[in-house]
Amino acid sequence: MNNYDLIIVGAGPAGIFTALELLRKSSKTTGPRICLIEKGKPVEKRHCPKAEVGHCVNCRPTCAITTGFSGAGAFSDGKLSLSYEVGGDLPTLIGEEFAQELIDYTDKIYLEFGADPHVEGIYTGEDIKEIRKNAIHAGLKLVDCPIRHLGTEKAQELYLAIQNYLADNGVEMLFNTECENIILEEEGCKGVLLKDGDDLLPVYADEVVIGTGRRGADWLEKLCAEHHIAHKPGTVDIGVRVECRNEVMEKVNKVLYESKLIGYPKPWKNKVRTFCQNPGGFVAQENYDNDLAVVNGHSFKEKKSPNTNLAILVSHNFTEPFNQPIAYAQKVGELTNMLGAGHIMVQRYGDILDGKRTWQKELAQSNVKPTLKDAVAGDITAAMPYRAMTNIIEFIKMLDMVVPGFAANETLLYSPELKFYSNKVKMDENLDTNIKGLHCLGDSSGWTRGLMMASVMGVLMGRKLAEKEGC
Repeated sequence: MNNYDLIIVGAGPAGIFTALELLRKSSKTTGPRICLIEKGKPVEKRHCPKAEVGHCVNCRPTCAITTGFSGAGAFSDGKLSLSYEVGGDLPTLIGEEFAQELIDYTDKIYLEFGADPHVEGIYTGEDIKEIRKNAIHAGLKLVDCPIRHLGTEKAQELYLAIQNYLADNGVEMLFNTECENIILEEEGCKGVLLKDGDDLLPVYADEVVIGTGRRGADWLEKLCAEHHIAHKPGTVDIGVRVECRNEVMEKVNKVLYESKLIGYPKPWKNKVRTFCQNPGGFVAQENYDNDLAVVNGHSFKEKKSPNTNLAILVSHNFTEPFNQPIAYAQKVGELTNMLGAGHIMVQRYGDILDGKRTWQKELAQSNVKPTLKDAVAGDITAAMPYRAMTNIIEFIKMLDMVVPGFAANETLLYSPELKFYSNKVKMDENLDTNIKGLHCLGDSSGWTRGLMMASVMGVLMGRKLAEKEGC
């Protein structure tokens, strides 16, 4: 097969923006030869049948919500966090000031391709002061972060425009194509092995970028172990998706749109945070390759529900001798799926405090109606580790001091909400690993969390490649 200047594995934000920036910054008169390999479908062919049939049909070979051009994030809530304080640890590698410069630059690219110019979360009136004062009183940190909301449906249009731009500028995109492994020789990484029926097809390139997202974190972790790619144990987030009425969240939704709150509840003082808040949004199910069903939230520009949902995530960092954080989180998810007969489970907060399961008839009588219609009422505490569940309960009590009514008996908790980040790949400021010619980006690398910072890492990678002779 053709030799390329660059092979990118994974068409999520990190991979997309690597290709985009390299095209714009390359000094080659004929343009760089780029091959973008994606396990899923082009963005215009990504469609979840649940909208028609009313329940998850566990699509094969890939889930349209989590896999395909633009990755998982654009098909959830489509929010861009415009502050270096949100989105992972990349600023510790490249510097906070430079990270913010790259965010501002990348944001302009999103605007160029059709993002809404309106920015949420920049309110400076008395209400924000009151929210911050209540957060401090509760022992929580409120992170200031402007948000550009693409919207689930609008994000698809934006990424289609980027996909067309890449195609028009000569990027070869191989969809429905799975990368099995990388090709290593003495001098470094020389390409990848693609699945071709029962055979493996070698494809060669001067540089290889892996940006497979959270869905590909497990695969990258195995590559790191097999090929001695330097890395260290990473973090996994285990938690729940919380849903309550819009009226409860009204002030926070109006002032902040997305409230990013961090706390360290007693007794263990693990980091617990809110994530992916969706005013008027919908709780959704996503499926991973191993039939693991996890919960997420969608937020549309036009279509709205009477509820707001957000994630509460407990960060887990393990110490020696344990080094399998992703496998640990998967086991938690598998146990929850077992109890829910393969479905997402939902339980009322008051029932958790009362030590009882939730029944479907009780949900029907509640003010908060589940937006995930096929979620199964039950007992999420039977599968959630005690430490994580205690952290979640205590954090909800803290949040209730900021948002009165958040800890109402009828507040819904869906499980499992899991965020897989690969063991953090060791890289320098040029995003070089210890394997020459191999670079690992985005959420799968363990360095970023979310659309914007993954996109930023791609922009930086594109620039670094453009500086190299031959790209």
